[in-house]
Amino acid sequence: MHTKSAPSLLVGSRPLRPTWRPATAVWLLSLWLAVAGNLPLWLRVNDLAGTPAQRLALLGGFGLVVLGITASLLSLLAWPRVFRPVTTALVLVSAFNTHFMLQYGAVIDPTMLANVMQTDVREVRDLMSWTLPLTVLLVAGLPLWVIWRRPLAMRSWLPQTGRNALGALVGVVAVVAATLLTYQDLASLMRNHKELRYMVNPVNTLYAGSRLAVDQLPRQVQALKPVGEDAQLGASYAGQSKPPLLMVVVGETARAQNFGLNGYARNTTPALARWQAEEGLVNFGQVQSCGTNTKVSVPCMFSPLTRAQGGDQTPEHENLLDVLQRAGLAVLWIDNQAGCKGVCARVPNASALDLKIPGLCDGGECLDPAMLDGLDARIAALDPVRRARGVVLVLHQMGSHGPAYSHRAPADRKPFMPECTSNTLSDCPPEQLVNAYDNSIAYTDHFLDLSLQWLKAREKSGAFQTGLIYMSDHGESLGENGLYLHGVPYALAPQQQTHVPMVTWLSPGLQRRSGVTGECLRAQAAKPMSHDNLFHSVLGLMDVKTQAHDVALDMLAPCETAYSKLRQVTQPAAN
Repeated sequence: MHTKSAPSLLVGSRPLRPTWRPATAVWLLSLWLAVAGNLPLWLRVNDLAGTPAQRLALLGGFGLVVLGITASLLSLLAWPRVFRPVTTALVLVSAFNTHFMLQYGAVIDPTMLANVMQTDVREVRDLMSWTLPLTVLLVAGLPLWVIWRRPLAMRSWLPQTGRNALGALVGVVAVVAATLLTYQDLASLMRNHKELRYMVNPVNTLYAGSRLAVDQLPRQVQALKPVGEDAQLGASYAGQSKPPLLMVVVGETARAQNFGLNGYARNTTPALARWQAEEGLVNFGQVQSCGTNTKVSVPCMFSPLTRAQGGDQTPEHENLLDVLQRAGLAVLWIDNQAGCKGVCARVPNASALDLKIPGLCDGGECLDPAMLDGLDARIAALDPVRRARGVVLVLHQMGSHGPAYSHRAPADRKPFMPECTSNTLSDCPPEQLVNAYDNSIAYTDHFLDLSLQWLKAREKSGAFQTGLIYMSDHGESLGENGLYLHGVPYALAPQQQTHVPMVTWLSPGLQRRSGVTGECLRAQAAKPMSHDNLFHSVLGLMDVKTQAHDVALDMLAPCETAYSKLRQVTQPAAN
């Protein structure tokens, strides 16, 4: 018996595979990306629209704009050897973006992309969930199958160049026509909700990548501009009996709203409250961050520039640690996060992960108290001449880094239960999500208690005159307005991501040395502060004389006594 086989086209003895006309492939893929690849955008637009007529106009007009932009872009890429790999990357990027925008309310801007590029394995692991591969499959599966099943038809380069240019022109015409037809509604929407421009897939990633390349690459190949080349130690170092030791704790993802010292309904900071009542710790309640993510905020905290001066941009200058080291002090950075973002590149530094302490370092990450383990030995290993003058120690916390808040505290240190244990935050009941986050704040309270006890013991032993400044790098969203985590562009960021906690404690010895009394320090606590103040306040507290020190930004300067004023007119100590 004979069966009838399906006909096939032959070229010589080989079957000719079916192909796509470039224009057909471009517009079909553009339509898919405009609709399925931008689901978070359309859900957001739908929520923002008023009447049904306005909703229809916005979805239709904005949809045609997105379609036209995408088609113009893909038309320029419609070459057989280019189209497949490039569109594969764009489809996958759109799928991943869709997941994180749906899951956490994230938007894709240059800062967010820079943060993604510096994410370490621990952070990636925390972001993994069963919804990620499902979203990628639903958004990217069908177009990828079609892209790789049929190649583009081969044509000579000159006719194809004309067709590609024509396709791009048609896309531009579609954008212009849609904009003109719905200009009033569309202009109002974009003016009042600027975050929408960062939600258009995959254009948002292309724009962010281009901005990063233009803004950051030239700066990264240039040498940093020196800061504080005239830095010298002040007169307080002449004939000192005990050197100063200042611990600067860089908090992670702590928002002031959930800090007990700031009037939060829950007592998430019982240890700090005790230090405030009994030991003179001062809480600063009105502190603003420089950025909404670690990549921006940490370098900005240590920058000589304010945010308004460009401290939130890729650094072009040396930072506070360079000035302290140039003045002759010993500096040490210990990291329990995804790196110091270049701040500690020129000073001694270490990672808590290298310690591998049982009970504190498990599963590829450490709890914050691991940074205190063996700290005396680490300090003893610093240059002895510098150490004899004074030490500035920076501890960079894991803190409340999400979405795995439940991993930030051990089981016996969770006062608020039940807690959310999922990294799919929107799946958790709001009260359980807050419980998990508050447990991480309570554990930061415990870590700061241990740090303060360690400092007090070094003061009591006669080794140092000690102090601590704690300041978080940025805050966090816990579902307010549909937002989770952090990283919203600063101009659009809610207060939860920019209002951060800060506390300061100075031992009696360091108070006498610096002239900064507890009473005066408490008088400054209600004043608005920001990351802009850290650079200058540390220089003032450590009595480092340099033209880079701006007294107007030194939050401790108003507390100078007659003794500290006398230091200003005394000759600097010899280094």
